[in-house]
Amino acid sequence: MHELSMADAIVKTAIDVAEKNDAQEITEVTIEVGRLAMLNPEQLKFMIEVLSEDTLLEKAEVIVNEIPIEIKCRSCDFEGLAVSDDSDHYVPIVTCPECEERNVEIIKGRECNVKTIKIEKEDEDA
Repeated sequence: MHELSMADAIVKTAIDVAEKNDAQEITEVTIEVGRLAMLNPEQLKFMIEVLSEDTLLEKAEVIVNEIPIEIKCRSCDFEGLAVSDDSDHYVPIVTCPECEERNVEIIKGRECNVKTIKIEKEDEDA
């Protein structure tokens, strides 16, 4: 379960950032997951919600955005969004949309990042 270890790291990161900023609670976490990160967004979100029980993150909205695959083709120098065939393959097959070659450099699409963490702090005037 690759999603479990990644969810655990995300939960720990969000809580650490919130605590360092004296948060009362986390209201929203936005995560970016590349199509080649080999993570199921629904499973990742579910695992985060399970691991968040009884923490600052428990009531937060978890948003998972998918990052498309961007390439630079070594054959024709095309740069942009790739064509991906991920049906019946363990790893998606990535090809250039211009020349249909597989000799490509992946520029984006492998990452998994915590993009934003929204927190609520205690009113300092109270």
